[in-house]
Amino acid sequence: MSTPTPLPAFAGRSFQVEYPGLAAHNIYSADGRRVSYAIVSGPYAGASGEAECQWQQIAEGVYVISWQEADGATVVHVDDFANGHSKAFFTASDLTFYRMQGPLTELDAQEPAQ
Repeated sequence: MSTPTPLPAFAGRSFQVEYPGLAAHNIYSADGRRVSYAIVSGPYAGASGEAECQWQQIAEGVYVISWQEADGATVVHVDDFANGHSKAFFTASDLTFYRMQGPLTELDAQEPAQ
């Protein structure tokens, strides 16, 4: 008999990440298996979509979360939900590579992705 995997801390919740030159809203499904994302500022502002994501908890409240966007861009976050900090590694579809870090804040439940 297998033990069900507990839901991640971010499941069913919405967050804003703010990095130098870029901010995004990430809205996670109730089961933590999908992310809806919207870039709200920076050079990719207006980009949005939904993707399947995979995650692994690496410490209390800290998760590695990864996904691939429809245009081929890849995203890996190390998000500390307990302390409100995000590190991200992002390869854009044009193969430009970004390393970013900044605050991670929960959005109001009513606030939609822009």
